[in-house]
Amino acid sequence: MKEKKRDIRALTKEQLRDFFVSIGDQSFRGTQVYEWLWSKGAHHFDDMTNLSKETREMLSQHFVINHIEVDEMQRSSDGTIKNAVKLHDGFTVESVLIPTFSRTTACVSSQVGCSLDCKFCATAKLKRMRNLNPDEIYDQVVAIDKESRIYNNMPLSNIVYMGMGEPLMNYKNVLASIEKITSPEGLGMSPKRITVSTSGVPKMIKKLADDEVKFHLAVSLHSAIDEVRTQIMPFNAKFSLSDLKDSLIYWYEKTGRKVTYEYLIWKDINDKQKDIDALIDFCQAIPCKVNIIEYNPIDDGVFQQAESKITDQYKNALEKNGITVTVRRSRGKDIDAACGQLANKSSK
Repeated sequence: MKEKKRDIRALTKEQLRDFFVSIGDQSFRGTQVYEWLWSKGAHHFDDMTNLSKETREMLSQHFVINHIEVDEMQRSSDGTIKNAVKLHDGFTVESVLIPTFSRTTACVSSQVGCSLDCKFCATAKLKRMRNLNPDEIYDQVVAIDKESRIYNNMPLSNIVYMGMGEPLMNYKNVLASIEKITSPEGLGMSPKRITVSTSGVPKMIKKLADDEVKFHLAVSLHSAIDEVRTQIMPFNAKFSLSDLKDSLIYWYEKTGRKVTYEYLIWKDINDKQKDIDALIDFCQAIPCKVNIIEYNPIDDGVFQQAESKITDQYKNALEKNGITVTVRRSRGKDIDAACGQLANKSSK
């Protein structure tokens, strides 16, 4: 039986150095290869031009580079770009470039499908097929950075883990990808420019705090009333708001950093005064800010954007209670690239 080649990006720099020593070469070759893989983003061994032809051929005999391919790129009328990203095993995920005048943000996926079951999200309908590897997340960022330089004439400035999947259900690989993205031997981005968004997994939020991560945390909240939240996010029956609040208090005590709550407002679901009052009460547990997000329909008709006057009521009440709030308009709706719409519609 032919031996299956190993993905070389699963090796650490030390393992690469040891590999070269084991075949009678010098350890610094491993450092050269590592630099090509991560700092320079090489997808083929022949790209590694400071290695001899014999060394490149030897690497191709032992290893593969399971890189992504941007299978299809769509550009929105507002400048947003959506990539259909094909993985080495044929699965497809989506990632998005969101440009503004002063910065560009990459919205990246962490799972094929999603581990959770939010009823208002197109990705949740796909169910989780597998977790993404660190290099597959990293490659999304590299691809979007190139597009940002081409179409916006600026390097990528921010990253949000808000694409397909629940990042905290792929904890190890998500953190490994951020380590590579922030490393001087990788992309060298500041962790302060990275936000990981979760639907709220209390145990893993506490683990983030214990692991002393340096990036920002956002929580898709959408209701601070258990019965309502369980209706729209059924996993809330297992991860209650009380447990979520406790984990966020723990996060703030450990890190000293605010949490951002992402919040959608739907007609006849969370558009009452009691919903506003519950959110204010929840927000008073720790310093935080609220992003009220425009809802993007996923064609089932159950969830409908609340009237703008309800958004104004939320905003005024939050601000009256000293809570920072931003009303965020969606980008890329015409190419299904907005929040909650990523569902591989562009995949072949």
